[in-house]
Amino acid sequence: MTRRKKWDMWVIISLVLLGLYILFMMYPMVKLLINSVRDEETGALTLRYFNRFFDRDHGYAYTIINSFKVSIAATVVTLIIGVPMAYLYTMYEVRGRNFLMVMIILCSMSAPFLGAYSWVLLLGRGGAITKLIRSWFGIRLPSIYGFGGILLALSTKLFPLVFLYVNGALKNVDNSLLEASSNMGCKGMKRFFKVVIPLCMPSILAAALMVFMRSLADFGTPRMIGEGYMTFPVVIYQQYVGEVGTNYNFAAAIAVIAVIITAIIFLLQKWSSNRFSFTMNALHPIERRRAGKIGSFFIHLFLYGMVVISYAPQLFLVYYSFHNVSRTGNIIKPGYSFMNYRTVWPDLGPAVWNTLRICGGALIIIVVLAMLISYLVVRRRNLINNVIDTMSMIPYIIPGAVIGIAMIMGFNNGPIVLTGTAWIMVVAMCIRRMPYTIRSSVAVLQQIPMTVEEASASLGASKFKTFWKVTIPMMFNGVAAGAVMTWVTLITELSSSVMLYSYKTITLNLLVYVLVVGGTDARACAASTVLTLFTVTTLVIYMRVAKNKELSL
Repeated sequence: MTRRKKWDMWVIISLVLLGLYILFMMYPMVKLLINSVRDEETGALTLRYFNRFFDRDHGYAYTIINSFKVSIAATVVTLIIGVPMAYLYTMYEVRGRNFLMVMIILCSMSAPFLGAYSWVLLLGRGGAITKLIRSWFGIRLPSIYGFGGILLALSTKLFPLVFLYVNGALKNVDNSLLEASSNMGCKGMKRFFKVVIPLCMPSILAAALMVFMRSLADFGTPRMIGEGYMTFPVVIYQQYVGEVGTNYNFAAAIAVIAVIITAIIFLLQKWSSNRFSFTMNALHPIERRRAGKIGSFFIHLFLYGMVVISYAPQLFLVYYSFHNVSRTGNIIKPGYSFMNYRTVWPDLGPAVWNTLRICGGALIIIVVLAMLISYLVVRRRNLINNVIDTMSMIPYIIPGAVIGIAMIMGFNNGPIVLTGTAWIMVVAMCIRRMPYTIRSSVAVLQQIPMTVEEASASLGASKFKTFWKVTIPMMFNGVAAGAVMTWVTLITELSSSVMLYSYKTITLNLLVYVLVVGGTDARACAASTVLTLFTVTTLVIYMRVAKNKELSL
C-alpha cells in the first residue's frame, strides 16, 4: 500500500488566502459590476446608467475632466517641488537636516482633507488671514475655493511623497558618475537634467503615479474646498449618500468607470516604468558639499519655506483648538482654554477607542497576511500564489469610494451581513492598504538569503517552523517599520470609511470630518489636534523602530 501524501501546510494557507480574496474583494466587485448594469426598477440588464454619465446634458462626464485636471496639475507641481528638494537635500550640507526630514515626513502624514480645512480657516471667506488683510489693507484676496484651492491643498500635502521617493533613489547614485560628468563639463543645471533626472527616472515615475492616483481618488479635499468644482469621487459619494437623492445603481456605474480609468493609468505607468527600469548600487555614495553663502541661503529658504507653507496651516488648527472663539468669529484675540476639548470629549473618547480597535485590528490582520503572502510570492511561486499576488495588487488601482460602495453592495444582505458593523470597516481597510504592506514585505524578504532557511531545514525544522522561528524574526524590523507607516494611512482613511461608518463605529478621522461638515470649527480643530498627536506619536515610534531618520520609499 502507498501512503497518502500529506497536505503541505503552505498549500492550505494559499487556498485559504485565495478564498479570502475571492470572498471579500472579488465578490463585492462583481456585485458592484452587476448593479451598474441592472435597472433599479425592473432588474433588467441595461447600460442607461453609463449613457447617463456620458450624456452632455447631465454634465457628469465633466467631473472626470475635472479630476484629471486636478490630478495632472498636482502631479506636475509636486514634481517641480519635490525633485529639486530631494536633489538639494542630498547634494548639499543643510543645517538641521534631521529636523527637516522629520518635518517633511509630518507634512505627508496628515489627511489631505485636513490640509484643505486648514487653508479654508486661513484663506476662506471668513479666514483669519483674509479678515486680517481686509481690515488692515482693505484688500480682498482671491477666492481659495475651486480648482486653485484643491491644487494648493493637494500639492502641499503630496510633494513629500515625491521627495521621499527621489531621496531614496539618490542614495543609490554612485558619486563617480557625477564626478565623471563634471570632468566632461556637465555641471550645474545641465548635470541635473542630463544625468540626475535620468538616473532617478524609475523613482520619479513611481512617485508621479502615487501622487496622481491619490489626487484622482481623493474625496475629502474637493469635498472640503472644491465647492462647485466637482470631481468624480465626490459625485460617487453624492449619488450614494446624497442629501437630495440617491441612486445606488448610478453610483455603481460611476465606480466601474473609475476603476477602468485608474486601471488604464496604472498599466500605462507600468509600461513606462519598464522602459526606464534599471538597478543601481552606489559603491561610492554622493558626497555632500557646502554651497556658497548666497546659494546656501536660497537652498535653506526653499527647503524650509516649503515645509512652513505645508505644515504651518495645520499648526494653526492646533492654535485654534485652544482659542476661545467669540460669537463674532474673531479668532485673533486673547483668551485660551481647554473649553473646546471639554466640549468635544463626549464624542472624542469613543472615536479614539474606535480608532484603536478598528484601525489596530486592521493593522494586525494586514501585517499577518502581508508576511504570509510575501513568503508565498517570494519563496513558493506557483499558479495559485501568482494569482494571489495579482489579486493583492488590484486594490492599488481602486479608489476608496469604490471600495466603500462595493463593500456595502456585497455585504448589505445575506449570506454575510457586515454593513453597520466595525468589521466592514476593518475589511475595507485591509483591502485598501494591503498592497503597500505586501510590496514592502516582499522587498524585505528578497534581501534575506535562501541559504538561511535551507540551513534551518537541514537541521530538521519543518517549513512552517522555519518560517516562524527564522524568517519572521529576520523580516521583523522592515515589516515593523512598514506597519507603523501603514498605521498612519489607516487612521487618516476617509474615502471608503465615510460610506461605511455608523455612529457606533466613527473613528477620530471621521469625527473631524463630521465636525467640519457640521460647521463646528473649534471642536473640529480640537479633534484634529488629537489626530495630529496620533501621527506625531507614530512618527516617533517609526524613528525608533527604523533607526533611520532619513526615510525613503
